[in-house]
Amino acid sequence: MNAKYERQLKKGVFEILVLKLLSEGEKYGYELLMELKERGGEMFAVKEGTLYPILYRLEDDGLASSRWSRTEGREISRKYYSITPKGRGELSELMELWRSFEKNVSGILEEKR
Repeated sequence: MNAKYERQLKKGVFEILVLKLLSEGEKYGYELLMELKERGGEMFAVKEGTLYPILYRLEDDGLASSRWSRTEGREISRKYYSITPKGRGELSELMELWRSFEKNVSGILEEKR
């Protein structure tokens, strides 16, 4: 696939996917990276440098919140992210938009003349 087009297509989808994963429960960054790769295959295997700016943007927009975990013993502290009520509303709207977008693009691509 042409890398330029693939990047552009994925760019608009990552925030929806991250919000969707967060709607399933609180997660930390590495966990999100692994779920994106596991559930979306190599197409959505991203680096931290791609994921964390999305998480920060979601926080800045009030769509996600974060908290640091408490540590016990040698355990490392992790920053957990969760979706906010505003984020749930936005996710619902984005999913509706995505379904409409997908339907219309598919209609054009599959149209027979």
